[in-house]
Amino acid sequence: MKDGVVLAALLLSFATLVTMHVAIAVRLMWRSSPRYRGVLALLVPPLAPVWAYEQRWRRMCWIWVGAVVVYAVFLAVATL
Repeated sequence: MKDGVVLAALLLSFATLVTMHVAIAVRLMWRSSPRYRGVLALLVPPLAPVWAYEQRWRRMCWIWVGAVVVYAVFLAVATL
């Protein structure tokens, strides 16, 4: 039972992280003043929430950060 819950949490948090990451990168490509930020954010993951926060896309930023935290916690639980 525990393994199933941990696996589901890992999958959900990783899917959320990837979705938010791509959404931020695409939005940066379309709406940000230097368009190269979107490509760079896609290649260097920590830049995505920083630039999203700078663009005042706070909800997307915090969902990205939250997904990373949840993924890290459940990854640590999975290794126990």
